[in-house]
Amino acid sequence: MVLQNSSIFSEHSKALSSYGRALEIQKIALPPNHPNMAASYNNIGNMYYSMGEYSKALSYYEKDLEISLKALPSNHPDLTATYNNIGNVHSNMGEYSKALSSYGRALEIQKTALPPNHPNLAASYNNIGNVYDNMGEHLKALSYYERALEIQKITLSPHHPDLAASYHNIGNVYYNMGVYSKALSSYERSLEIRKIALPPNHSDFAQSYNNIGNVYSNMGVYSKAVSSYERSLAIQKIALPPNHPDLAATYNNIGLVYSDMGEYSKALSSYERALEIQEIALPLKHPNLATSYNSMGLIHEKIREYSKALSYFKQAQEIWQKSLPPNHWYIAHVSKNIDRVKKKL
Repeated sequence: MVLQNSSIFSEHSKALSSYGRALEIQKIALPPNHPNMAASYNNIGNMYYSMGEYSKALSYYEKDLEISLKALPSNHPDLTATYNNIGNVHSNMGEYSKALSSYGRALEIQKTALPPNHPNLAASYNNIGNVYDNMGEHLKALSYYERALEIQKITLSPHHPDLAASYHNIGNVYYNMGVYSKALSSYERSLEIRKIALPPNHSDFAQSYNNIGNVYSNMGVYSKAVSSYERSLAIQKIALPPNHPDLAATYNNIGLVYSDMGEYSKALSSYERALEIQEIALPLKHPNLATSYNSMGLIHEKIREYSKALSYFKQAQEIWQKSLPPNHWYIAHVSKNIDRVKKKL
């Protein structure tokens, strides 16, 4: 598995090198705002995005947008892809208000330029739903996801991967609302489509197995949860670079199950591996880092290392207060954790 992982990382590096050489030639041969240069910046941004290097991806997408805005009318449909790419980066960096702004601009252009049931509109509705779900506004998220699914059922084949993505997103909302039976049903529908539409080690399978593991974990079916997470991790090690944020998410999930099972040393090991990856791959104030700090705090509290627990909880609180809405339940949750541990010191 490691060899395949290294091979994929090497392929990304080769592609980056090729795109970089093309861009250097274009800088010499073309005017500074030529559309071909925008395409090169976009290609390089896509590579960094696929590698999980979001700040670098953002830099190249913004150069793409700068050139495209000079070369195209402000409502040109080609701009929507760039706005969506920028929105994707901000969303993955935990910058949700910026993500909504970029996705909203893409949607405005699409509503003007495209027929009402065009698949690209569905993609934008899904993107906006993702952000609202991450912000804890689950009913808004569900509304956008259902609009996306309506369009896709009209315009796509029944086994199209985009339909799988929409069922997956709806599953996320139900999961976050604690409606686990509906979440599991949506996730399994998504997985059924992916098994028909995708190659066996596609990274989307890892996403499916991870989310099914989440449901089983919350239902207390720990053996099925661990099994699902391990299937996810095996695929991710093949399909993703070694420090991709999605690997960290899976290690965190495995840690949570072991914590619930009372196997704290295994839990701590998984959380530490997740944190190692996140501290390399994510901005210092990303909400997912706070999730890991909070998880580490809970483990240290359970093994009665209260000063360490308090330190981790405070780090989580600082990040969530800066990155989430003030009424988000994560902030209240970590504040309770801090108060509880202080009483134990």
